[in-house]
Amino acid sequence: MPDTNAIALVWFRNDLRLSDNPALRAALDAGYIPVPIYIHAPDEHGSWRPGAASDAWRHRSLEALDRDLRKRGSHLRRFFGPSLATLQSLVLATDAKAVFWNRRYEPYIEKRDTKIKQALRRMDLEVESFNSALMFEPWTLRTKQGGPFKVFTPFWRSALANWKDEPLWEPLASLPSTREGPEGVPLTALRLSPRRDWADGFWDHWTPGEAGAHAALEVFVDGALRGYGEQRDRPDRVGTSRLSPHLHFGEIAPWRAASVLRQHRTAANAGDVDSAVRELGWREFAHHLLHHFPDTPEQNFNPRFIDFDWAKVSEPKLEAWQQGRTGVPIVDAGLRELWATGWMHNRVRMIVASYLTKHLRYHWRHGARWFWDTLVDADLASNTLGWQWVAGTGADAAPYFRVFNPVTQAEKFDPDGEYIACWVPELAPLPAPLRHAPWREPRTLQRVAPDYPPQPLVDLAAGRDAALAAYRKMRD
Repeated sequence: MPDTNAIALVWFRNDLRLSDNPALRAALDAGYIPVPIYIHAPDEHGSWRPGAASDAWRHRSLEALDRDLRKRGSHLRRFFGPSLATLQSLVLATDAKAVFWNRRYEPYIEKRDTKIKQALRRMDLEVESFNSALMFEPWTLRTKQGGPFKVFTPFWRSALANWKDEPLWEPLASLPSTREGPEGVPLTALRLSPRRDWADGFWDHWTPGEAGAHAALEVFVDGALRGYGEQRDRPDRVGTSRLSPHLHFGEIAPWRAASVLRQHRTAANAGDVDSAVRELGWREFAHHLLHHFPDTPEQNFNPRFIDFDWAKVSEPKLEAWQQGRTGVPIVDAGLRELWATGWMHNRVRMIVASYLTKHLRYHWRHGARWFWDTLVDADLASNTLGWQWVAGTGADAAPYFRVFNPVTQAEKFDPDGEYIACWVPELAPLPAPLRHAPWREPRTLQRVAPDYPPQPLVDLAAGRDAALAAYRKMRD
């Protein structure tokens, strides 16, 4: 046991919470005075430096974490990287005896953290890392042959067979603290906030931080959980948990979310609860794949696509897709929702991605990069899995020859066009059938919404045929 004044640095990363925080708990259980720190080092993320929307969320989440620490007599010290040099300097300045953190699973970060752990241990420090982000770390589940899973269903079957309920942990009402060492820099010095004319609108829809995460879970349990299995594909309704950014930034532990959901499981809602927990399973599967196949953020998982005939990108068309000006209302609604809120409904994400990778036949990386910069829940594992799944290039992917018809998808999942009317308001005066495909009556469209594209960027039938032809060429 350390002496009563011994200090441990607790390095916060994507674990911006106090409850269920294994690194913080380990420091306290060992008798250390925890010094909470955050190091901003975006250049250490390889080619996936955090995007603007992620930075905007992180700014507010760090604010919330500092408030929660100050209520308990502690506070968060913020620094600019590099991470290893900053940690070494802080160890010397505070005379810390230990450094604790919670693990991340992005390939570049994993390699960096391994080097940091080795260097700090050479300083005769106690250095430990913990799992705060997943119910099943990527190396804990394996096939009967001993390899990684490549298909979700057997992965999830194995996860359920190995399920163990993690005990929940609440932070102390008062935390020991010290003034030893540097205080770091003001939050504004990290330059996380984007242009004021963009992200300010996000916060009408979101409350970053641990309290916001717990509130979102409570709202979901009291509302959208009922009927979740049927309603989660309806963008015109509040039918999802909206927990993804909170989970990404570690503002709530996935095992706490699963525990709360399972506590509310009854005979009447068993299917809904199981569906919601299964969605947490897809997040686990995404991290499993990223860990075992670290090249997939840049490379097709399926090698058959190495020489696939992707179309040459037209910058005006790509910009029209990004701006929600494709002329396909459900696609435009999703991309405008993304720009206004930093988030997009999952069913619409699939439709939007299919339009880019199938009808326009642009490489999925173009979409993945745009989502990376504009999503508040931009997660390398989930973003990679989602885009490769829709493109047909990934593990457990949709059949590569499946092409979503955005009109029939809109008719099925936004039958009255309410979602379209919300995010493409110039089309709201149109009757529901025309909201889905306004080009069918060009005169009406010209009269009601003269500035809306009169035709889709690419004819839907022609785009589908070209995609299928490219797939046949690849197959042959």
